[in-house]
Amino acid sequence: MIKANDPHLHSWIQISPTSEFPIQNLPFGIFSTNHQDSRVGVAIGDYILDLCAVAQEGLFDLLDIDPTVFNRPYLNDFISLGKPAWRAVRDRISELLRTDNDEIRDNDQIMHRCLIKQVNATLHLPVKISNYTDFYTSLEHATNVGLLFRDPENPLSPNWKHLPVGYHGRASSIVVSGKDIHRPKGQVKFNDSPLPTFMPTQQLDFELEFAFITGTNTALGTTISTAEAENHIFGVVLFNDWSARDIQRWEYVPLGPFLGKNFASSVSPWVVTLDALEPFRVPGPPQNPAVLPYLEYTGNKHLDIHLKVYLQPAHHNSTLISETNTRHLYWNMNQQLAHQTSNGCNMEVGDLYASGTISGTEPGSYGSLLELSWNGSKPILLEDGITRTFLEDGDSIIFKGCAERNGVRIGFGEIRTKILPAI
Repeated sequence: MIKANDPHLHSWIQISPTSEFPIQNLPFGIFSTNHQDSRVGVAIGDYILDLCAVAQEGLFDLLDIDPTVFNRPYLNDFISLGKPAWRAVRDRISELLRTDNDEIRDNDQIMHRCLIKQVNATLHLPVKISNYTDFYTSLEHATNVGLLFRDPENPLSPNWKHLPVGYHGRASSIVVSGKDIHRPKGQVKFNDSPLPTFMPTQQLDFELEFAFITGTNTALGTTISTAEAENHIFGVVLFNDWSARDIQRWEYVPLGPFLGKNFASSVSPWVVTLDALEPFRVPGPPQNPAVLPYLEYTGNKHLDIHLKVYLQPAHHNSTLISETNTRHLYWNMNQQLAHQTSNGCNMEVGDLYASGTISGTEPGSYGSLLELSWNGSKPILLEDGITRTFLEDGDSIIFKGCAERNGVRIGFGEIRTKILPAI
């Protein structure tokens, strides 16, 4: 039996070799058009396969899945069916799109119904997010922040290498790529002033992150082991956890997770399944000291995904300002989910768990302007002689991510967000 990840697979749809959405990817998302309400789709090349239409044509009949789960404004109902259903649907889509399958290819009417050009569609937030956790799992990032705001001799907090540090964030302000955000306002305390001032942030920043989405509900009081974690993870997205550094710093030193964070976070529109990322597993960094037994794991649980950040001032070209990789994360997804539930915290379908800022070891691989400009002390040079320490109104930030091996590129689409003036 041909596997959906086989690098030799090809589709009857013409797909550029540089596309992020070959037949080996098949990420899930939510889209609408001028003539269709929001529904479930899968990205393939420059197109979207409309799974609602595919189901209505009877092409999923042998899967014994309620076809109405694809006619929804979020993926939650589909992913609540569980991992066997996710895998069966992805395998069937792969079969329908292969060069030797004519079920859609040779039927103009079905093809017209089921295939939508991405440029003619609007992409939406893929899941209804009930709960959101932001971890702090990049050793390099935590070290840099510690050097800036803690004791340079002891940049990490004493617990950092013993558990995946995290906090619960605001789910309601998570938006999809393309949704512009207004500069937030809050209390800012200047060093030469005895009192804080309420004003728009002067230190607006991005955070380059990676997030996974859970696909099952669990009962309060139950736990999930590192070995079981992947049965509960539907897929992954790119994530930008915006930060207002001056507001954040005044709320709590070194960096607080309240109003300086909860004004907005941005996600990529396509959810890439763990199955699609299976060929890109790599070993993680050594963990020393040894972790407690409930955080131990076996096998390769890290992913080799190359990440890029571009900054584009208004009316100018974009500049690549950072490149890093998810393999740098100290704590992996399995450990994050095991720790999240270790006290009996229940999990819900559509919960989002972000990695925290991902930074590499070199200055050009840092995942935030806080680090890239070293808290504003080292301006970043962009094209046309423009410099930045933090973001200005009109600036756009673009995240891109891609895994590549054996001639196959698996991408996520981009997160593109423009900064608007404060209201």
